[in-house]
Amino acid sequence: MAELVHQETSDGVVTLTLDSQHNRNALSRQLLTELHSGIDIAEESDARAIVLRHEGPAFCAGADLKERSDEPADSGPFVSVLERLMDTARPTIAAVDGAVRAGGIGLMASCDLVVVATGTTFALTEVRIGVAAAIISVPILRRVPPGKIASAMLTGETFDAAEARSIGLVTHVTDDVASQVGELLDGIRAGAPRAVRETKALLRTVPTLDRDAAFRRMGTLSDELFGGREAAAGMAAFREKRRVDWSSFDA
Repeated sequence: MAELVHQETSDGVVTLTLDSQHNRNALSRQLLTELHSGIDIAEESDARAIVLRHEGPAFCAGADLKERSDEPADSGPFVSVLERLMDTARPTIAAVDGAVRAGGIGLMASCDLVVVATGTTFALTEVRIGVAAAIISVPILRRVPPGKIASAMLTGETFDAAEARSIGLVTHVTDDVASQVGELLDGIRAGAPRAVRETKALLRTVPTLDRDAAFRRMGTLSDELFGGREAAAGMAAFREKRRVDWSSFDA
């Protein structure tokens, strides 16, 4: 059986490439299983970042409707992939240079940074086949206020990259996806490994805390980080006007 998700590790980054072009990179059981394997590799290798990209004219068309119509529904593997992309300690980047539909939007939205080509189009088409964008509403509504995406979810209408950027669904719109992703990876590598991990974590947790609890937890974290090896190396490099080589620090 042909591989549907290619894995490549280079310079501390694990790149996972969706390549199931016969069904527009639909979320088949095999593709989801291979995505899990790719995330395993990133975790085991202590990668600094994960990039999720694609081959073909579509990033992801959503659920594999043939599988869904032939067998009982089982959302578990897809939910788990979304959770792992959201919860992994390393930053995740979706690199999108093609159409995104339905569940593919949820896959994309589960990444921390979403870089899309200027001509990319999106549609949440679930209601048109008699279902709802239920599972993917979890990552989507953590990025986008409900009122800003209600029309797309209720009607299945197509919207463009500029609209996706304006509502917060994507973080970058560009004519050169690979170049923009490369710049983001350079920025991640320029940061201290633990500092980047803690920053990803606080972006998720601080909004869920009340103000006093947030200040307590973040005050403790700040004191701990300022007293750590990374801060000592970073501040010494700042004084000496040089960059830090973080390769000797744990990713």
